[in-house]
Amino acid sequence: MSTAALKLDYVPMDQIAGKSAPWWNQVLGVVGFSEPPQIKARQVPVAASMTPWLGSVAGNLCEVWRVDGSPDSEFASRHGRVHYRFCDDFLFGTLTLEEHASDGDSTALSQATISAYRHIFDVLETTEHRHLIRVWNYLPEINREADGDERYRHFNTARQTAFRSVGRPTEVTVPAACALGSPAGSPISIYFLAAREAPKMIENPRQTSAYHYPRKFGNHSPSFSRACVLSESAGTNLFVSGTASIVGYETIHHGDVSAQTRETLANLDALLEEANRVVGAPRYSLDELKFKVYVRRPADLDAIQSALAASLRPAAPILYLQADVCREELLVEIEATGETPQV
Repeated sequence: MSTAALKLDYVPMDQIAGKSAPWWNQVLGVVGFSEPPQIKARQVPVAASMTPWLGSVAGNLCEVWRVDGSPDSEFASRHGRVHYRFCDDFLFGTLTLEEHASDGDSTALSQATISAYRHIFDVLETTEHRHLIRVWNYLPEINREADGDERYRHFNTARQTAFRSVGRPTEVTVPAACALGSPAGSPISIYFLAAREAPKMIENPRQTSAYHYPRKFGNHSPSFSRACVLSESAGTNLFVSGTASIVGYETIHHGDVSAQTRETLANLDALLEEANRVVGAPRYSLDELKFKVYVRRPADLDAIQSALAASLRPAAPILYLQADVCREELLVEIEATGETPQV
């Protein structure tokens, strides 16, 4: 059993400044949404998804990853553009890259993606946190066409190239992940979690594994698992990738955001059932998850909230963000984390 439990908190920006030194000593990284959080703890990696807030959440919340318990020690460092912090069990890292290319050119995106992932893998080998468990990718204009294909598909090809270049598999044991679209002019922003413990990968019986998608979705399939679980760790240990209204490999309920939201919840239910089967206990349920909901069209927010309210408990922690989803016909995407109590 790990000595420290991984924790995910959503903390208002105005409260972070008042946190004590012992609290900061346990923080692995801080993520802002519409902009990078302004914090003085320079040893802590900071990221921003550049995805604007939606809804009536009060304050400028930040996503805080920390270890709760008695971590052996924590260290912060940089490698290339990667800023990371780690303890014995876990590592959190961030990197931001600017693209410098003319409209329609995919070369800058591909080069930046390959460089980013190679630097990530270098860090994991250096610190011996070799198991990449969760990656968040935010790409400006993810659905825009470049060199005859969608930027997301160019990203998938580059990601596979980076994995293969260091001898890492591109299917089955790939990390949980998401890829969302940020506004034009934003940098490429990536943040990630890694561990020394090998996770158990979870696939959804209702969906084709993303790494087995047919060629019609691009020359190279997306390299991510539907979810993964750190079965020997307490705290936050279930990581659900971005999930949408896809059955098999096809999008369903085109144009109907309420139906897409309900279908996404059905996929989450099926994925949790499979996760519980893999860990051998009824550990996870929708009522115990924390959610981030990505909304393509802000005008759809009320319909999405109504669909979720019919299935989730009223106090469910849900963050709503505006972002383009990896397929233009997808109107909503939901990711989640699950926890196991520390014993």
